[in-house]
Amino acid sequence: MASVQDEMETKLREAFAPTRLDIINDSATHRGHSGDDGSGESHFTVVIEAPAFGDMSRLERQRAVIGALGDIVGERVHAVAIQASAPTQ
Repeated sequence: MASVQDEMETKLREAFAPTRLDIINDSATHRGHSGDDGSGESHFTVVIEAPAFGDMSRLERQRAVIGALGDIVGERVHAVAIQASAPTQ
C-alpha cells in the first residue's frame, strides 16, 4: 500500500505535470497537537511549480491543488500548506 505522501505525489503529477514538486511531511513537528492522528502522515507542505498555474490567482491555485488531492485533504490528512507558482514566478 502506498503512503499518503506517495499518493499525493502521483495525483499532483497527473493533474499538473509540475516542473518542481516537493512534498514535505511535517507531521513530526505536530506530534501531540490537534489533528495528529498518530499515523505520521497528518501534516504536509506542498511546494509545486507548474505552467498550469500561470493564469491563476493564488486562491485559484490553492483550490486547484486541494481539488487534485481529492479526499486526502480533510479526510486522511489534517493539514496541507501549499506554495504554488508558475515557472516564471
